[in-house]
Amino acid sequence: MRIDPIALQSKQLLFHEYKNNFQALEDKFEYNPQDQTIWSNRLNYLRNNNYQREALSTVIKNMNEEWRAPSSTCTNIEMMKREESTVVIAGQQAGLLTGPLYTVHKIISVLQLARQKEKELRKPVIPVFWIAGEDHDFDEINHLFMKDKQSMKKATIQQVPEKKASVSDITIAQEDAENWIKQIFQAVRETEFTSDFYHQVLHALKQSESYSDFFARLVYLLFPEEGLVVVDAHDTRIRDLESPYFKTMIEKNEDIAKGVFSALHINRQQGYETVLDSEWNDAHLFYHQKGERVLLTRDEDGIFRGKNNEVAFTKEELLQVAEENPQHLSNNVVTRPLMQESLFPVLAFIGGPGEINYWAVLKPAFQAAGMQMPPVLPRLSFTLIDRKAEQHMERLQIEAAHGVQYGTGEEKMKWLASRNAPPIQELSKQVKSEIDRIHRPLREKSSDFGPDIEQLAEKNLQYIFQEIDFLEKRMTQSLEQKYNQEVNQFDDLDLLLRPSGGLQERMWSIVPWVNQHGTDLFQRINHHHYSFEKDHYVVYV
Repeated sequence: MRIDPIALQSKQLLFHEYKNNFQALEDKFEYNPQDQTIWSNRLNYLRNNNYQREALSTVIKNMNEEWRAPSSTCTNIEMMKREESTVVIAGQQAGLLTGPLYTVHKIISVLQLARQKEKELRKPVIPVFWIAGEDHDFDEINHLFMKDKQSMKKATIQQVPEKKASVSDITIAQEDAENWIKQIFQAVRETEFTSDFYHQVLHALKQSESYSDFFARLVYLLFPEEGLVVVDAHDTRIRDLESPYFKTMIEKNEDIAKGVFSALHINRQQGYETVLDSEWNDAHLFYHQKGERVLLTRDEDGIFRGKNNEVAFTKEELLQVAEENPQHLSNNVVTRPLMQESLFPVLAFIGGPGEINYWAVLKPAFQAAGMQMPPVLPRLSFTLIDRKAEQHMERLQIEAAHGVQYGTGEEKMKWLASRNAPPIQELSKQVKSEIDRIHRPLREKSSDFGPDIEQLAEKNLQYIFQEIDFLEKRMTQSLEQKYNQEVNQFDDLDLLLRPSGGLQERMWSIVPWVNQHGTDLFQRINHHHYSFEKDHYVVYV
């Protein structure tokens, strides 16, 4: 396995500046991730805070025993009771078969940073992965994309929840899920690992009641020895511990909402993209009623209402809910980081570009709740390249950095053009230039006959150009047919390196990679050391 760092230009301005020009954003965050002195400062801050360590460890231990978590995880859960221990945390929805590759990239990031900081600080640093089991958008997690010839096809599970319920509350329709898994495995060619992997996935499925359970079991299949601690944020046992923190979010609700709304407005004025929608009257909390998740807002009288008036609470009534029935409440993207910070001694949070974008408006929320925003580090980013693809890239002279950043479309056209003398595109361009020169006296003379004839002359030239374009296209198609094998290789590489114009990790899943290289693939990737200062890593497997 060879791993090469490459430079990668982010298209998101805020994320680019966060990594390359932090000074432009320093007022939006508490810590500069590139400043190595922040870690001792953060440790000092955490020492002065109180956490429900014993109770939290007990809850997480019980949760993980149900998932048959590995012994390394149980050891780290016990370690969380120690006052000097901290955590590195990241989270994601419970995607089917762990969802897109960036989910396991986040997990590797958490494992890497925890390992590095534990060695550096000589204190226990525990890697924690937070399943956002309260999320209710099932359409975001109910599918995978699988390669089918020269395209990525969406494979969606047949189960359709009757209610807008949290993912952790949705009972898996076992027959639908098993049929879907068969469909996924039919899309890969059989290898020495296929049968075992397939049966391990089916076994995890049959042991799982919810999609969060299924997700956790598969994560431990991929990372059985690293001490990763997985937490379902929607578990009712966690909710019981969150009661006092919900009360803080209700008491400080207006300050939290107005602070975030103001920060979002400033970011927009400064020209930064915003992935978060927030209004001054958003409560940033959900209420769970009859199995459905109801988004709360706050009206001018301070009444907390469902967005469509499904429920209504005074502040005192909602505080009573938080006191007596905290399982009826859950967080959104604004208050979830506050809850993580309240429950865990967070040494650092790891997020992707979109998460860092909305974290850039959360500092006022932390301050309103009497907390400090933790250091925020961009997750590690990878592109996997198998041996066959690597050979094609060498033969076709495609640099990995260029392919990951731009795809191979331009390189394909250049390669095809080089098969001709002169190249079709250049010949077409020259013909158009010559016709324009010959045609110019007609266009100049046409103005003598009035504007309608002048317009006709211009249209005539464009019509001739269209015919040349048509001929160029047909000649290119003929050329592609002649070099069909090479064209297919370019297209396959484009699908591998930059599918649908984006990074591989946003569309490809773990399935083809584990099927080809075994369930220990991501463990082996994690055995290497990675710098969080690098933009991207290319992994040759």
